[in-house]
Amino acid sequence: MKNLSVTTFIHILFSVAIIILIATFLLFISWDRDRSKIEEFKRYQLLSVTFLSKLQSYPNAEELNELYKELHVKPVDPKKLPALKVAIQKQGKTLFSGGSSAGIVRVFDINDKHYINVQRMSYNLMLEDDLPENYYFEIAIAAGVSIILILLLIYFAVLRKLYPLKKLHKQIQRFAQGDMNIRISYEHDDEIGKIAKSFDDAIVHINQLSTSKNLFMRNMMHELKTPITKGRIVVEMLEDEGMKKILVRAFERMNELITELAELEKVTSQSFEPNFEYVMLSEVVQESKDLLMSQSNCFKIEMEEIALTTDKKLMALVIKNLVDNAMKYGTGECVMLRTNYNIVEIISEGKALEHELSYYTEPFSQAEKRSSGFGLGLYIVHNILEKLGYRLGYKNYEGKNIFMIIPAKQ
Repeated sequence: MKNLSVTTFIHILFSVAIIILIATFLLFISWDRDRSKIEEFKRYQLLSVTFLSKLQSYPNAEELNELYKELHVKPVDPKKLPALKVAIQKQGKTLFSGGSSAGIVRVFDINDKHYINVQRMSYNLMLEDDLPENYYFEIAIAAGVSIILILLLIYFAVLRKLYPLKKLHKQIQRFAQGDMNIRISYEHDDEIGKIAKSFDDAIVHINQLSTSKNLFMRNMMHELKTPITKGRIVVEMLEDEGMKKILVRAFERMNELITELAELEKVTSQSFEPNFEYVMLSEVVQESKDLLMSQSNCFKIEMEEIALTTDKKLMALVIKNLVDNAMKYGTGECVMLRTNYNIVEIISEGKALEHELSYYTEPFSQAEKRSSGFGLGLYIVHNILEKLGYRLGYKNYEGKNIFMIIPAKQ
Protein backbone atom coordinates (compact mmCIF):
# COMPACT_ATOMS: atom_id res chain seq x y z
CA MET A 1 0.00 0.00 0.00
CA LYS A 2 2.89 2.39 0.71
CA ASN A 3 4.09 2.25 -2.89
CA LEU A 4 0.65 2.75 -4.45
CA SER A 5 0.17 5.99 -6.33
CA VAL A 6 -2.69 8.27 -5.25
CA THR A 7 -4.50 7.66 -8.56
CA THR A 8 -4.23 3.87 -8.21
CA PHE A 9 -5.45 4.08 -4.61
CA ILE A 10 -8.50 6.10 -5.73
CA HIS A 11 -9.20 3.57 -8.52
CA ILE A 12 -9.13 0.74 -5.99
CA LEU A 13 -11.17 2.65 -3.39
CA PHE A 14 -13.99 3.58 -5.75
CA SER A 15 -13.96 0.17 -7.45
CA VAL A 16 -14.37 -1.58 -4.10
CA ALA A 17 -17.12 0.87 -3.10
CA ILE A 18 -19.07 0.31 -6.34
CA ILE A 19 -18.63 -3.48 -6.13
CA ILE A 20 -19.90 -3.48 -2.52
CA LEU A 21 -22.86 -1.28 -3.52
CA ILE A 22 -23.79 -3.52 -6.47
CA ALA A 23 -23.44 -6.66 -4.31
CA THR A 24 -25.68 -5.06 -1.67
CA PHE A 25 -28.40 -4.34 -4.22
CA LEU A 26 -28.20 -7.83 -5.68
CA LEU A 27 -28.68 -9.22 -2.17
CA PHE A 28 -31.56 -6.79 -1.67
CA ILE A 29 -33.22 -7.94 -4.91
CA SER A 30 -32.88 -11.58 -3.85
CA TRP A 31 -34.26 -10.81 -0.38
CA ASP A 32 -37.13 -8.76 -1.81
CA ARG A 33 -38.08 -11.54 -4.22
CA ASP A 34 -38.25 -14.07 -1.38
CA ARG A 35 -40.17 -11.62 0.82
CA SER A 36 -42.69 -10.95 -1.99
CA LYS A 37 -43.34 -14.67 -2.43
CA ILE A 38 -43.91 -15.13 1.30
CA GLU A 39 -46.28 -12.13 1.49
CA GLU A 40 -48.11 -13.31 -1.62
CA PHE A 41 -48.61 -16.77 -0.12
CA LYS A 42 -49.90 -15.25 3.16
CA ARG A 43 -52.29 -12.99 1.25
CA TYR A 44 -53.80 -15.84 -0.75
CA GLN A 45 -54.03 -17.93 2.37
CA LEU A 46 -55.97 -15.11 4.02
CA LEU A 47 -58.19 -14.81 0.94
CA SER A 48 -58.92 -18.51 1.04
CA VAL A 49 -59.90 -18.55 4.73
CA THR A 50 -61.91 -15.32 4.47
CA PHE A 51 -63.92 -16.27 1.37
CA LEU A 52 -64.69 -19.80 2.51
CA SER A 53 -65.86 -18.60 5.94
CA LYS A 54 -67.91 -15.69 4.56
CA LEU A 55 -69.62 -17.80 1.94
CA GLN A 56 -71.01 -20.08 4.65
CA SER A 57 -73.53 -17.36 5.53
CA TYR A 58 -74.69 -17.03 1.95
CA PRO A 59 -73.97 -13.28 1.51
CA ASN A 60 -75.96 -11.18 -0.92
CA ALA A 61 -74.50 -9.16 -3.81
CA GLU A 62 -73.96 -6.06 -1.68
CA GLU A 63 -72.06 -8.00 0.99
CA LEU A 64 -69.93 -9.67 -1.69
CA ASN A 65 -69.01 -6.29 -3.15
CA GLU A 66 -67.96 -5.12 0.27
CA LEU A 67 -65.85 -8.26 0.63
CA TYR A 68 -64.27 -7.70 -2.81
CA LYS A 69 -63.45 -4.14 -1.88
CA GLU A 70 -61.95 -5.17 1.46
CA LEU A 71 -59.74 -7.90 -0.05
CA HIS A 72 -58.80 -5.90 -3.19
CA VAL A 73 -60.29 -8.26 -5.75
CA LYS A 74 -62.91 -7.81 -8.47
CA PRO A 75 -65.15 -10.26 -10.31
CA VAL A 76 -64.22 -11.20 -13.88
CA ASP A 77 -66.66 -10.07 -16.58
CA PRO A 78 -68.96 -13.05 -17.34
CA LYS A 79 -68.41 -12.52 -21.07
CA LYS A 80 -64.68 -13.15 -20.63
CA LEU A 81 -65.07 -16.25 -18.52
CA PRO A 82 -65.07 -18.86 -21.35
CA ALA A 83 -61.89 -17.46 -22.89
CA LEU A 84 -60.28 -17.15 -19.47
CA LYS A 85 -61.01 -20.79 -18.62
CA VAL A 86 -59.39 -21.88 -21.90
CA ALA A 87 -56.35 -19.72 -21.16
CA ILE A 88 -56.07 -21.20 -17.67
CA GLN A 89 -56.14 -24.71 -19.08
CA LYS A 90 -53.48 -23.96 -21.71
CA GLN A 91 -51.03 -21.62 -20.01
CA GLY A 92 -52.26 -21.04 -16.51
CA LYS A 93 -49.74 -21.49 -13.71
CA THR A 94 -51.06 -22.44 -10.28
CA LEU A 95 -49.66 -20.12 -7.62
CA PHE A 96 -51.77 -21.25 -4.69
CA SER A 97 -54.18 -24.04 -3.93
CA GLY A 98 -55.92 -24.39 -0.58
CA GLY A 99 -59.21 -25.04 1.13
CA SER A 100 -61.08 -27.31 3.42
CA SER A 101 -64.26 -29.34 3.57
CA ALA A 102 -66.04 -26.01 3.10
CA GLY A 103 -64.57 -25.39 -0.35
CA ILE A 104 -61.49 -24.89 -2.55
CA VAL A 105 -59.57 -21.75 -3.54
CA ARG A 106 -57.06 -21.72 -6.41
CA VAL A 107 -54.91 -18.87 -7.70
CA PHE A 108 -53.69 -18.88 -11.32
CA ASP A 109 -51.12 -16.72 -13.07
CA ILE A 110 -51.66 -15.75 -16.71
CA ASN A 111 -49.34 -13.18 -18.28
CA ASP A 112 -48.46 -11.74 -14.84
CA LYS A 113 -52.13 -11.33 -13.93
CA HIS A 114 -53.52 -13.31 -11.01
CA TYR A 115 -56.97 -14.89 -11.05
CA ILE A 116 -58.69 -16.39 -8.00
CA ASN A 117 -61.19 -19.22 -8.35
CA VAL A 118 -63.39 -19.79 -5.30
CA GLN A 119 -65.62 -22.91 -5.21
CA ARG A 120 -68.03 -23.19 -2.30
CA MET A 121 -71.27 -25.12 -2.51
CA SER A 122 -73.44 -23.10 -4.88
CA TYR A 123 -70.75 -20.40 -5.35
CA ASN A 124 -68.21 -20.57 -8.20
CA LEU A 125 -66.48 -17.22 -8.28
CA MET A 126 -63.74 -16.16 -10.72
CA LEU A 127 -62.00 -13.07 -9.38
CA GLU A 128 -59.12 -10.91 -10.58
CA ASP A 129 -56.50 -9.76 -8.05
CA ASP A 130 -56.84 -5.98 -7.81
CA LEU A 131 -54.17 -5.26 -5.18
CA PRO A 132 -52.57 -1.81 -5.81
CA GLU A 133 -49.09 -1.91 -7.35
CA ASN A 134 -46.26 -1.75 -4.83
CA TYR A 135 -43.50 0.58 -6.06
CA TYR A 136 -41.10 0.11 -3.17
CA PHE A 137 -38.88 -2.18 -5.23
CA GLU A 138 -38.70 0.26 -8.16
CA ILE A 139 -37.95 3.13 -5.79
CA ALA A 140 -35.16 1.13 -4.16
CA ILE A 141 -33.65 0.27 -7.57
CA ALA A 142 -33.88 3.89 -8.69
CA ALA A 143 -32.21 5.01 -5.46
CA GLY A 144 -29.44 2.44 -5.90
CA VAL A 145 -28.76 3.45 -9.50
CA SER A 146 -28.76 7.11 -8.45
CA ILE A 147 -26.23 6.41 -5.68
CA ILE A 148 -23.95 4.52 -8.11
CA LEU A 149 -24.18 7.37 -10.63
CA ILE A 150 -23.39 9.94 -7.94
CA LEU A 151 -20.44 7.81 -6.81
CA LEU A 152 -19.18 7.62 -10.41
CA LEU A 153 -19.54 11.39 -10.79
CA ILE A 154 -17.53 11.92 -7.58
CA TYR A 155 -14.94 9.43 -8.85
CA PHE A 156 -14.46 11.26 -12.15
CA ALA A 157 -14.47 14.63 -10.36
CA VAL A 158 -11.69 13.46 -8.02
CA LEU A 159 -9.64 12.11 -10.96
CA ARG A 160 -10.10 15.37 -12.82
CA LYS A 161 -9.00 17.29 -9.74
CA LEU A 162 -5.87 15.13 -9.46
CA TYR A 163 -5.04 15.24 -13.17
CA PRO A 164 -2.86 18.38 -12.81
CA LEU A 165 -0.56 16.34 -10.55
CA LYS A 166 0.48 14.31 -13.62
CA LYS A 167 1.35 17.50 -15.48
CA LEU A 168 3.22 18.78 -12.42
CA HIS A 169 5.13 15.48 -12.16
CA LYS A 170 6.18 15.64 -15.83
CA GLN A 171 7.36 19.24 -15.46
CA ILE A 172 9.40 18.36 -12.37
CA GLN A 173 10.88 15.38 -14.23
CA ARG A 174 11.93 17.65 -17.09
CA PHE A 175 13.64 19.94 -14.58
CA ALA A 176 15.36 16.95 -12.94
CA GLN A 177 16.62 15.85 -16.38
CA GLY A 178 18.30 19.20 -16.92
CA ASP A 179 15.68 21.48 -18.46
CA MET A 180 16.54 24.49 -16.32
CA ASN A 181 14.18 26.80 -18.24
CA ILE A 182 11.01 24.89 -17.35
CA ARG A 183 8.37 26.91 -15.51
CA ILE A 184 5.62 25.29 -13.47
CA SER A 185 2.20 26.91 -13.68
CA TYR A 186 -1.30 26.09 -12.41
CA GLU A 187 -4.49 28.11 -12.88
CA HIS A 188 -6.22 27.56 -9.53
CA ASP A 189 -5.20 28.56 -6.03
CA ASP A 190 -5.95 25.24 -4.34
CA GLU A 191 -3.49 22.89 -2.63
CA ILE A 192 -2.10 21.64 -5.96
CA GLY A 193 -1.72 25.23 -7.12
CA LYS A 194 0.22 26.10 -3.96
CA ILE A 195 2.52 23.09 -4.46
CA ALA A 196 3.07 24.10 -8.10
CA LYS A 197 3.88 27.67 -7.06
CA SER A 198 6.30 26.45 -4.38
CA PHE A 199 8.11 24.25 -6.92
CA ASP A 200 8.22 27.12 -9.40
CA ASP A 201 9.71 29.41 -6.75
CA ALA A 202 12.24 26.70 -5.88
CA ILE A 203 13.22 26.32 -9.56
CA VAL A 204 13.71 30.06 -9.90
CA HIS A 205 15.84 30.09 -6.74
CA ILE A 206 17.90 27.06 -7.88
CA ASN A 207 18.49 28.69 -11.27
CA GLN A 208 19.68 31.85 -9.55
CA LEU A 209 22.02 29.87 -7.30
CA SER A 210 23.29 27.82 -10.25
CA THR A 211 23.94 30.96 -12.29
CA SER A 212 25.74 32.58 -9.37
CA LYS A 213 27.82 29.43 -8.76
CA ASN A 214 28.78 29.10 -12.42
CA LEU A 215 29.70 32.76 -12.63
CA PHE A 216 31.78 32.49 -9.46
CA MET A 217 33.56 29.32 -10.64
CA ARG A 218 34.40 30.75 -14.06
CA ASN A 219 35.56 34.07 -12.67
CA MET A 220 37.63 32.35 -9.98
CA MET A 221 39.30 29.98 -12.46
CA HIS A 222 39.93 32.82 -14.89
CA GLU A 223 41.38 35.08 -12.20
CA LEU A 224 43.61 32.32 -10.80
CA LYS A 225 45.06 31.30 -14.16
CA THR A 226 46.74 34.68 -14.70
CA PRO A 227 48.72 34.89 -11.40
CA ILE A 228 49.67 31.21 -11.67
CA THR A 229 51.07 31.75 -15.15
CA LYS A 230 52.95 34.86 -14.04
CA GLY A 231 54.21 33.05 -10.95
CA ARG A 232 55.57 30.19 -13.04
CA ILE A 233 57.43 32.64 -15.26
CA VAL A 234 58.99 34.35 -12.26
CA VAL A 235 59.89 31.02 -10.61
CA GLU A 236 61.83 29.93 -13.70
CA MET A 237 64.14 32.90 -13.14
CA LEU A 238 65.14 31.81 -9.62
CA GLU A 239 68.63 30.44 -9.14
CA ASP A 240 67.89 28.52 -5.92
CA GLU A 241 66.90 25.08 -7.30
CA GLY A 242 65.42 23.92 -3.97
CA MET A 243 63.13 26.91 -3.64
CA LYS A 244 62.37 26.74 -7.36
CA LYS A 245 61.26 23.10 -7.06
CA ILE A 246 58.98 23.87 -4.08
CA LEU A 247 57.34 26.83 -5.82
CA VAL A 248 56.87 24.92 -9.11
CA ARG A 249 55.12 22.10 -7.22
CA ALA A 250 52.90 24.64 -5.43
CA PHE A 251 51.87 26.23 -8.74
CA GLU A 252 51.28 22.79 -10.26
CA ARG A 253 48.96 21.85 -7.38
CA MET A 254 47.00 25.06 -7.87
CA ASN A 255 46.74 24.27 -11.57
CA GLU A 256 45.51 20.76 -10.74
CA LEU A 257 42.86 22.21 -8.46
CA ILE A 258 41.57 24.54 -11.18
CA THR A 259 41.52 21.65 -13.69
CA GLU A 260 39.64 19.35 -11.29
CA LEU A 261 37.12 22.07 -10.44
CA ALA A 262 36.51 22.70 -14.16
CA GLU A 263 35.97 18.97 -14.76
CA LEU A 264 33.72 18.77 -11.71
CA GLU A 265 31.55 21.65 -12.91
CA LYS A 266 31.23 20.04 -16.33
CA VAL A 267 30.28 16.48 -15.38
CA THR A 268 27.91 17.42 -12.52
CA SER A 269 25.92 19.85 -14.66
CA GLN A 270 22.30 18.69 -15.18
CA SER A 271 22.41 19.75 -18.82
CA PHE A 272 25.60 17.78 -19.53
CA GLU A 273 25.15 14.92 -22.01
CA PRO A 274 27.95 12.53 -23.10
CA ASN A 275 28.88 12.29 -26.78
CA PHE A 276 28.49 8.55 -27.37
CA GLU A 277 30.45 6.97 -30.22
CA TYR A 278 31.73 3.55 -31.27
CA VAL A 279 35.40 3.25 -30.28
CA MET A 280 37.98 0.59 -29.46
CA LEU A 281 39.41 0.34 -25.95
CA SER A 282 42.96 0.76 -27.32
CA GLU A 283 42.03 4.21 -28.65
CA VAL A 284 40.69 5.24 -25.25
CA VAL A 285 43.79 3.95 -23.45
CA GLN A 286 46.08 5.77 -25.88
CA GLU A 287 44.27 9.03 -25.20
CA SER A 288 44.61 8.35 -21.46
CA LYS A 289 48.36 7.88 -21.92
CA ASP A 290 48.55 11.21 -23.73
CA LEU A 291 46.85 12.87 -20.75
CA LEU A 292 49.46 11.23 -18.48
CA MET A 293 52.47 12.36 -20.57
CA SER A 294 53.90 14.33 -17.67
CA GLN A 295 54.11 11.19 -15.53
CA SER A 296 57.38 9.27 -15.46
CA ASN A 297 56.02 6.25 -13.57
CA CYS A 298 55.83 2.79 -15.08
CA PHE A 299 52.47 2.08 -16.80
CA LYS A 300 51.95 -1.51 -18.04
CA ILE A 301 49.08 -2.55 -20.29
CA GLU A 302 47.79 -6.13 -20.68
CA MET A 303 44.45 -6.08 -22.39
CA GLU A 304 42.29 -7.68 -25.04
CA GLU A 305 40.70 -5.40 -27.61
CA ILE A 306 37.15 -4.43 -26.61
CA ALA A 307 34.61 -2.42 -28.64
CA LEU A 308 32.86 0.29 -26.63
CA THR A 309 29.95 2.62 -27.23
CA THR A 310 30.94 5.51 -25.02
CA ASP A 311 32.24 9.07 -24.85
CA LYS A 312 35.89 8.64 -25.83
CA LYS A 313 37.20 11.74 -24.05
CA LEU A 314 35.29 11.12 -20.84
CA MET A 315 36.28 7.44 -20.64
CA ALA A 316 39.91 8.43 -21.29
CA LEU A 317 39.61 10.94 -18.43
CA VAL A 318 38.25 8.18 -16.13
CA ILE A 319 41.17 5.86 -16.91
CA LYS A 320 43.64 8.75 -16.57
CA ASN A 321 42.30 9.68 -13.11
CA LEU A 322 42.36 6.06 -11.90
CA VAL A 323 45.89 5.50 -13.19
CA ASP A 324 46.96 8.86 -11.76
CA ASN A 325 45.58 7.89 -8.32
CA ALA A 326 47.30 4.51 -8.51
CA MET A 327 50.62 6.19 -9.33
CA LYS A 328 50.25 8.76 -6.53
CA TYR A 329 49.17 6.46 -3.74
CA GLY A 330 50.53 3.06 -4.78
CA THR A 331 53.60 1.64 -3.05
CA GLY A 332 54.97 -0.14 -6.10
CA GLU A 333 56.86 1.22 -9.07
CA CYS A 334 54.35 0.29 -11.76
CA VAL A 335 50.64 0.47 -12.42
CA MET A 336 48.95 -2.11 -14.60
CA LEU A 337 45.88 -1.78 -16.78
CA ARG A 338 44.30 -5.05 -17.85
CA THR A 339 40.98 -6.41 -19.06
CA ASN A 340 38.96 -9.16 -17.43
CA TYR A 341 36.38 -10.03 -20.07
CA ASN A 342 34.52 -6.69 -20.49
CA ILE A 343 35.78 -5.23 -17.20
CA VAL A 344 38.73 -2.82 -17.20
CA GLU A 345 40.98 -3.11 -14.14
CA ILE A 346 43.63 -0.67 -12.87
CA ILE A 347 46.00 -2.47 -10.48
CA SER A 348 48.64 -1.12 -8.13
CA GLU A 349 50.42 -2.35 -5.04
CA GLY A 350 49.30 -0.83 -1.76
CA LYS A 351 47.34 -1.17 1.44
CA ALA A 352 43.60 -1.78 1.30
CA LEU A 353 41.38 1.31 1.57
CA GLU A 354 40.46 2.15 5.15
CA HIS A 355 36.83 3.01 4.26
CA GLU A 356 34.17 1.75 1.90
CA LEU A 357 34.53 2.86 -1.73
CA SER A 358 31.46 5.11 -1.36
CA TYR A 359 33.45 7.24 1.12
CA TYR A 360 36.05 8.08 -1.53
CA THR A 361 33.48 8.87 -4.25
CA GLU A 362 32.21 11.80 -2.19
CA PRO A 363 33.73 15.20 -3.08
CA PHE A 364 36.78 16.38 -1.11
CA SER A 365 37.21 13.06 0.71
CA GLN A 366 40.82 12.01 1.37
CA ALA A 367 42.65 9.59 3.61
CA GLU A 368 44.44 11.49 6.37
CA LYS A 369 47.95 10.57 5.21
CA ARG A 370 47.54 11.74 1.66
CA SER A 371 49.70 14.70 0.82
CA SER A 372 48.50 15.59 -2.68
CA GLY A 373 45.28 15.94 -4.62
CA PHE A 374 42.00 17.47 -3.51
CA GLY A 375 39.72 14.48 -3.10
CA LEU A 376 37.86 15.12 -6.37
CA GLY A 377 39.41 12.43 -8.60
CA LEU A 378 37.16 9.48 -7.66
CA TYR A 379 34.14 11.78 -7.31
CA ILE A 380 34.62 12.89 -10.93
CA VAL A 381 35.21 9.26 -12.01
CA HIS A 382 32.05 8.11 -10.23
CA ASN A 383 29.89 10.83 -11.85
CA ILE A 384 31.29 10.24 -15.34
CA LEU A 385 30.80 6.46 -15.13
CA GLU A 386 27.17 6.94 -14.04
CA LYS A 387 26.51 9.09 -17.11
CA LEU A 388 28.26 6.57 -19.38
CA GLY A 389 26.33 3.57 -18.02
CA TYR A 390 29.12 2.06 -15.90
CA ARG A 391 29.92 1.76 -12.21
CA LEU A 392 33.14 1.85 -10.23
CA GLY A 393 34.24 -1.26 -8.34
CA TYR A 394 37.08 -1.97 -5.93
CA LYS A 395 38.82 -4.88 -4.23
CA ASN A 396 42.16 -5.58 -2.55
CA TYR A 397 43.75 -8.90 -3.48
CA GLU A 398 47.16 -10.14 -2.30
CA GLY A 399 48.40 -6.64 -1.41
CA LYS A 400 47.13 -5.08 -4.64
CA ASN A 401 44.41 -2.44 -5.00
CA ILE A 402 42.20 -3.16 -8.00
CA PHE A 403 39.82 -0.48 -9.29
CA MET A 404 37.32 -1.81 -11.84
CA ILE A 405 35.25 -0.12 -14.55
CA ILE A 406 32.19 -2.36 -14.74
CA PRO A 407 29.16 -2.09 -17.09
CA ALA A 408 26.15 -1.07 -14.96
CA LYS A 409 24.09 -4.09 -16.10
CA GLN A 410 26.61 -6.56 -14.65
